[in-house]
Amino acid sequence: MEERANLMNMMKLSIKILIQSALSLGRTLDSDFPPLQQFFVVLEHCLKHGLKVKKTFMGQNKSFFGPLELVEKLCPEASDIATSVKNLPELKTAVGRGRAWLYLALMQKKLADYLKVLLDHKHLLSEFYEPDALMMEEEGAVIVGLLVGLNVIDANLCLKGEDLDSQVGVIDFSLYLKETQDSDGKQYHRRITAVLDQKHYVEELNRHLSCTVADLQNKIDCLEKTNSKLQEELAAATDRIGSLQEEQQQLKQQHELIRERSEKSVEVTKEDTKVELDTYKQSRQGLDEMYSDVWKQLKEEKKVRLELEKELELQIGMKTEMEIAMKLLEKDTHEKQDTLVALRQQLEEVKAINLQMFHKSQNAECSLQQKTEAISSFEGKTNEMLSSMKQMEERLQHAEKARQAAEERCNKMKQELAGRLDTCRQQMSQLDSKCSTLEKELKSEKEQRQTLQRELHQEKDATSLLKTELQQMEGLKKELRKLQDEKQQLEKVCEEQEQALQEMGLHLSQSKLKMEDIKEVNKALKGHTWLKDDEATHCKQCEKEFSISRRKHHCRNCGDIFCNTCSSNELALPSYPKPVRVCDTCHTLLLQRCSSNSS
Repeated sequence: MEERANLMNMMKLSIKILIQSALSLGRTLDSDFPPLQQFFVVLEHCLKHGLKVKKTFMGQNKSFFGPLELVEKLCPEASDIATSVKNLPELKTAVGRGRAWLYLALMQKKLADYLKVLLDHKHLLSEFYEPDALMMEEEGAVIVGLLVGLNVIDANLCLKGEDLDSQVGVIDFSLYLKETQDSDGKQYHRRITAVLDQKHYVEELNRHLSCTVADLQNKIDCLEKTNSKLQEELAAATDRIGSLQEEQQQLKQQHELIRERSEKSVEVTKEDTKVELDTYKQSRQGLDEMYSDVWKQLKEEKKVRLELEKELELQIGMKTEMEIAMKLLEKDTHEKQDTLVALRQQLEEVKAINLQMFHKSQNAECSLQQKTEAISSFEGKTNEMLSSMKQMEERLQHAEKARQAAEERCNKMKQELAGRLDTCRQQMSQLDSKCSTLEKELKSEKEQRQTLQRELHQEKDATSLLKTELQQMEGLKKELRKLQDEKQQLEKVCEEQEQALQEMGLHLSQSKLKMEDIKEVNKALKGHTWLKDDEATHCKQCEKEFSISRRKHHCRNCGDIFCNTCSSNELALPSYPKPVRVCDTCHTLLLQRCSSNSS
């Protein structure tokens, strides 16, 4: 405890003297500046306090560079520092790398931010520090708050050529002892300047702390609201989980009942389909046999019909030939009748001319005999043709009767086959309809089963989502506890700062005399008039035109109007209780006056 308190006091003194000396110099600091060297030595002692000893093959190792390496993982902005430290060839030990890391962080003006990131993750620091170490206790947060004041210092530290590995970190107490040989006026003047610097420093710290406290309060309010909402959602989620579990049990029971019913119905349908398939196969075999017999009979009848049709065609051809022959005979008979008529006329003429044509009559009688013989032969031929025609007609009648009987048989066979085919088709359609109904029932049961499986998957997904939400709720509760702990720590720091402010109030009463002198100096400086907003259209220093984005700002010292970049500095003036906006020229003038007065 005493060691921690001593280190804490030395840290405060080193930071105070460093800020005072840097403001008195008014320039960037080098690595040879003694207060800066002593600050790094004290900071190194604070970081080494309570470090765990790690055993390696080379022996025991105790270096503060191990926890500083964690900043690269926690804060991506620190990766540039880590890479530049690793690329330095002169550094061979972990102590030298740690010192180079601190130099670079100070030059970036982010040393306080990086150490605050480390203190926010104390569970990682516990691997390197003991539980009672300075960085693990509240003093670490106080040191981080003090380091914020170093952001006003500009440092330019050259790491090349520096022997950081072999430097001996010894605290020089002579810088912190007051010189007794100085006169009382100088001591009083230094005290007043120190009090003013401390006042500005404490006001800046108080402003930062008030901002951080307000931000933390807003975060706590938001977290409380989110916590209440999450608790309500958790209660609703638990109720929903209970209802979903009950519905899941009911659905499981229904699913089991439906599965049993479906299995029974499937078994019954399988048995029915087996029986129907057996009957269908038997009936199909009988129908195939009947169909083969009928097909054979049809083939035989077709052959007989073809033979009869061929005979009919032959008979029809014979009939046409006979008709042609009859027509020719009729023509011959008509010609012969005509010739007979002509011959009779000639006979009558011959009879009239008996005497004249006696010889001719004899010749005519001979020709008549010949012709009569021919006629008789022709008549015999005609009788034979008539008898053959009668026979052919009788054959035609018999053939037509046989054809009609064959057609009647074919029609009967066709009717019987059509009836059998109709019955077979009806049986086949009935069997097809039964199969289609069974297939539809199976499809419906499969669809019901798939829908039930989908519902089960959805319920499982919902339960998994609710489990993840519960895990997130537990993580939020842990974060809430951490924030509450941080709030308590910050309240303690605020109380300490308030005590420091009360102590500073006592010193402020002594500084009133110095303030009167500064008022006289400011009266000399405030000979300028307060410029109106309408009179200025351009910045007095950079001469840039004012617009909506580039706004007007009055310098509280000279009264002229500047832009934000040319009047970003703030100083405490005698006429104002708090630091106010001052232009760059007035800022440099006032700082020179303060430094000359202090010297």
